Amino acid sequence: MFTLSSTKVFGEEISLGAVLGPTWPVLVIAFVTALIATPIARKLAFKFQVLDMPNDTVKIHKKPTAYLGGLAVLAGFIVAVLIGFFYFLKESPAAGEYRIILAICGGAILAAIVGLVDDIKDLRPWQKLLGQAVCSLFLMLGNVRPDPTPIFKALHVQVSPEVTSVLSYLIILFFVLGATNSLNLLDGLDGLCTGVTAIITIGFLFLEIHLATWATDPEIDPIRMIVAMALVGSALGFLIFNRHPAKIFLGDAGSILLGFIIAAMMMLFSGQNIRWWLASIVIFGLPILDTGTALIRRALNHRPLFVSDRGHIYDQMIDRGMSLRKTVVVNYLLAGMYAVVGILSAIFLHTRQAIFFDLMILILSFVIVGWKGYFRMSGCRGAIKKK
Repeated sequence: MFTLSSTKVFGEEISLGAVLGPTWPVLVIAFVTALIATPIARKLAFKFQVLDMPNDTVKIHKKPTAYLGGLAVLAGFIVAVLIGFFYFLKESPAAGEYRIILAICGGAILAAIVGLVDDIKDLRPWQKLLGQAVCSLFLMLGNVRPDPTPIFKALHVQVSPEVTSVLSYLIILFFVLGATNSLNLLDGLDGLCTGVTAIITIGFLFLEIHLATWATDPEIDPIRMIVAMALVGSALGFLIFNRHPAKIFLGDAGSILLGFIIAAMMMLFSGQNIRWWLASIVIFGLPILDTGTALIRRALNHRPLFVSDRGHIYDQMIDRGMSLRKTVVVNYLLAGMYAVVGILSAIFLHTRQAIFFDLMILILSFVIVGWKGYFRMSGCRGAIKKK
């Protein structure tokens, strides 16, 4: 039987105004910067011919469309985070945690560079994965990492600090590779990846506001707020140009960038009770579901895991009769559903209950997708045919 761990969405240790006051300008700065930078990025893309060309298989847009949208998002994010941290938080207890900010910003810049090179040169899968792995080193060096020690203590297992450090890095690596590639795979329709990322980050923001009003971690709470505000603002500023019909695409520079920042935020939540970390994973549920479905489908079809196809959940929705706009809206609603479930489970359920509930939600999602036939799709390249 489930029992409530809390009956309040927001705590009483710190007022909501005190939490939002120093950080809301960060959202505005990120939004305006991305809004200004996006048309500039579009002009540069056409000038240097960094364009996404349509084809008859995976890329179904009608005319060449500018890449480099990721650089506009990067500009909005970096400018907002640096101003927010070094100006708005200069008197905050978080002011001494500049290593975290530099690690996230440095990793974000490298993530965008890796994606940009892929947009221009078309990297091999292993080269892209290597670049993403190097990005994860920034989080390790900035001490943005989980501490598995409490888990071992609960299991009455003793491990050396060296083993703990290795496990921490492996967890970071898994999350960075998972998040960057999940959002890369989700970037298949106008406004889809950008909008879903904004919704996911708004979910993180609500989670963080709850933690901040309870004064759970005065040094890390403002950093999570700054990063979330900056990502929401830059994503929304870019979305104005990226919604259907898109004037510019994220490109791999954008999707890998967004994935890295999302992974960094999930690592920042890992320092709290495990249910907050798990809640952040559930909030990221839609990209997990889409990527998991793609991997299962490609395995069933005996296709290479890194071969693109038009069998993603959103592709199949269109093939089943949905318009592009409706498909994007439905995916926004699904992303919002995962965000609400993750937030409520973390706030109102005890740790063991939240762990069980969140895992059941993720498992049930795959069961429903399989039941609806999304693992077998006759319209995608290399799909299993019905007998």
